Amino acid sequence: MTDYLATVDSIISDITTRDAANVDKNGEFPSATVSALAKAGLLGLLNSKEVGGMGLGPREAAMVVERLARACGSSAMVVCMHYSGSAVIEKLGSESVRKEIAAGEHLTTLAFSEAGSRSHFWAPVSSARKTDNGIQLDAKKSWVTSANHADSYVWSSGPVAAEGPSTIWLVPRKSDGIQVPRPYDGLGLRGNDSTPITAEGVVIDESNRLGDDGKGFDVMMEIVLPHFNVMNAACSIGLMQGCIAGSATHLSGTKYQHLDSALCDLPTIRNYVARMRCKADMARALWLDTITAMETGREDAMLRVLQSKAVAGEAALEVLATGMRVCGGAAYRRDVGVERLFRDGQASSVMAPTVDVLYDFIGKAVCGMDLF
Repeated sequence: MTDYLATVDSIISDITTRDAANVDKNGEFPSATVSALAKAGLLGLLNSKEVGGMGLGPREAAMVVERLARACGSSAMVVCMHYSGSAVIEKLGSESVRKEIAAGEHLTTLAFSEAGSRSHFWAPVSSARKTDNGIQLDAKKSWVTSANHADSYVWSSGPVAAEGPSTIWLVPRKSDGIQVPRPYDGLGLRGNDSTPITAEGVVIDESNRLGDDGKGFDVMMEIVLPHFNVMNAACSIGLMQGCIAGSATHLSGTKYQHLDSALCDLPTIRNYVARMRCKADMARALWLDTITAMETGREDAMLRVLQSKAVAGEAALEVLATGMRVCGGAAYRRDVGVERLFRDGQASSVMAPTVDVLYDFIGKAVCGMDLF
C-alpha cells in the first residue's frame, strides 16, 4: 500500500499542486495529472492482476481520491468517477476494455443523472431499444464528469425488454449521435469537464451491456453506490484537509505587525481551527469505518455507505466556510487557495444522491422502512 501512495504523493507534489490554480482559473481538464496516474498504473488500481491491474480495492481507491482532493478537487472528482465506472467494468465488462483501463489507456466515467429524473439517479427515463443494427440509446444526461475526455461512459437507461427500472451499458464517447451541448463553466470543480450529454439515435452492440437487462438497479446499489459514495466522501475529506492545512499556514505566517503576533496567537482563531479539525476528523473516522464495514460485509454496511457521503459533504460545507472566515479578507485572494477549496466543496451536497436524499434514505433505514 505504501508504495502506491508514495507514487500518488509524488504526482501530486510534482504535477497536481503545480497545475491546480490554472485548472480552476481556466476551467482546464487536469490532463497532466490524469496522464501521470495512467502511466503509473493507478487508473487500473481496481482492475485485477490477471488483466494487468493493481488488484486493489475501494479503500485504496478512496485514499488516492482523498490525497488528490487536498490539492485539486477537479482532479479528485475525475478519478472518483473513473474508479466508480471502472469498478462496474471490472466486474461486468469485457476483458479487452479491462486490459485497456489497467494499462492506463482508457478513462471512464458515470452517465446516470438525467434531466427527466434529476437527482433520482436510480430511475432513468432514457430509452434503449433493439434495432436491426444493435441497441439504440436516446437520452438527455444532465451531468457527466469528464464528458469530453473519457473514453467511455458507464450509462444507465430504461430496460430493452425485461422488467426492472434500468439497464447499464458501456457507451464509447465517440459513438455517432453523442452530443455535448456546451462546455462546463461552474462555481467549483471547474476542471472536471462535467456537462450535459445528449444521445440521439446512438447505436451500440448488445455485447456492450453491463449485466442483465433490467438489472441496472442491482448494479447501482451493489457496485456503484458503495464505490461512489466513499470516494465522493473522500473528495470532501480531502478538501477539508487541504483547507485546514492552508488556513494554518496562513494564520501562522500572517502577523499583526504592531503587536508582533501571528493571527494564530488569538484564542478565538485557534478555537475555530480546532472546530475545523474536529469536524473533519469525525467525518474521516466515519468514512474509514464505512470502508471497513464494506470490506467485512458488516450488517450496517449500506447504512454507513449512505451516511459517509452525507456526513462528509455537510462537514465540508461547515469546515470550508470556517476556513474562509478565519483567513478573513485574504481568503478571497486566489493565491491563498482557500476560496478554491471552498467553491469545490459546494458540489457534494447537491451531487446525486444529494445530502437531502441521503438523509431521507438514512431515516427510512433507521425506521426499518424500504429505501425505494
